Amino acid sequence: MPATPMFPLGSVLFPHTPLPLRVFEPRYLTMIGHLLDEDDPEFGVVLIERGHETGGGDQRAAVGTLARLVSVAAGADDLQIVAVGTDRFTVDAWLEDDPHPRAELTLLPPLEWNDALLPLRVEAESIVRRVLARVDDARWDAATELSEEPLAAAWQIAAIAPLGEYDQYTLLRSTTMGGLLRQVIDLTHEAEALWSAG
Repeated sequence: MPATPMFPLGSVLFPHTPLPLRVFEPRYLTMIGHLLDEDDPEFGVVLIERGHETGGGDQRAAVGTLARLVSVAAGADDLQIVAVGTDRFTVDAWLEDDPHPRAELTLLPPLEWNDALLPLRVEAESIVRRVLARVDDARWDAATELSEEPLAAAWQIAAIAPLGEYDQYTLLRSTTMGGLLRQVIDLTHEAEALWSAG
């Protein structure tokens, strides 16, 4: 892939999941401006594993997700954008951050859905919704609607699971759909046990 504009964030983006962002830093405003000139505007999102993105010196994750820009609304001194996660990638090399972060990427093969995974998917969705209903400050609502397409819904279940960034990053790096769903179940059970103990 040619050099891809990048947006390191303090959170994980999953395929098939919306990403609302408020963009106000000049370099990212420049990046969005360039993307708006493209037919299929996409940028890469990676988790900042350590440090702060502003001012540099951050450590960025090696696996991320492409985000397709779907809407942009201009405010007085910022842009409100919505993008949606598409394909996962690995970062081969970071390029200069001028005028904004960029990287060379290799796309990861998409995970494959098999109908034999349906019981696992149902179990994962059930526990995630149950735990979400118990968490007061969860980012997602327990009644969040999921896609009717099974593969997209599986990623969305991972996205709404009430987990920390590092657990979510573990999910993002899954190599099989069964592995993804099993990890969602195990990590959400662990999170639930911690809340119950607290």
